[in-house]
Amino acid sequence: MVREGGHMVKIENIFVGDDHPCFIVAEIGINHNGSLEIAKKMIDLAAESGCDAVKFQKRTPDLCVPDEQKNMMYETPWGLIPYIEYRHKIEFGQKGYEQIDDYCRRKGIMWFASCWDEDSVDFIEKFDPPCYKIGSASLTDRNLLLHTRFKNKPVILSTGMSTMEQVYGAVDTLGREDLILLHCVGTYPVPDHENNLRVINTLRETFPEVPIGYSGHCRGTTLGVCAVALGACVVERHITLDREMWGSNQAASLGPEGLKLMVGNIRRLELALGDGVKRVLESEVPLIMKLRRKVDF
Repeated sequence: MVREGGHMVKIENIFVGDDHPCFIVAEIGINHNGSLEIAKKMIDLAAESGCDAVKFQKRTPDLCVPDEQKNMMYETPWGLIPYIEYRHKIEFGQKGYEQIDDYCRRKGIMWFASCWDEDSVDFIEKFDPPCYKIGSASLTDRNLLLHTRFKNKPVILSTGMSTMEQVYGAVDTLGREDLILLHCVGTYPVPDHENNLRVINTLRETFPEVPIGYSGHCRGTTLGVCAVALGACVVERHITLDREMWGSNQAASLGPEGLKLMVGNIRRLELALGDGVKRVLESEVPLIMKLRRKVDF
């Protein structure tokens, strides 16, 4: 599929932009619930489904959790524990990410992370990621945006929970080179009437030199495919092994069959969209000979 205009960004060995196939990101996020075994199975799922990358979330809990929330009791798979203890349990450390890095290399799929604080950016940088993701919640964090940009890697920025003025502010902070913007709605899951997919067109028109994509928190596979039809060159969806698993993001995630279906339908759509040039196809010529009786013009 080729769409005229726009810019492209190179992430590792993949070009992302209007003249290239959709870059499909399977967000593992924190759906692994702190289990490397589950994380590896999710990496397997993403690779087998034809995704281009998997994405994790990285936080420094002591920095990211507000003081008033740290000792709040929270119901978890480990029982009723303080919220700060839960946040530590679902974070992978150095040895965990070494295993993730090695496993992704062996599976032939790239990985990167949404970093929620500057220490997390520095931690992930040790693994030389191909790019960084900045989540919607961090769009207005100027220091985090600058700290991430100074790593000199492509940046993917989600725009949920934000006004256009705030998006402008983030883009001005990051600069438009090696930047990808994702339309996003922060709700989990997003009701259909709140998805507002036409914002993809708004962002494409507003930032014509920046590739525009879609980070979907919706149910089902349809809207990810629709986003590509509207011009999205990146689609990011949360994934899970089982939507009934414990965790706040599971319900808005794609399970194994859903992920394979969405990836397959995106690739089918890209073939079907074509280049927009009206022509007589070779396959139509025998039909012309058989069915067309008059040619007056």
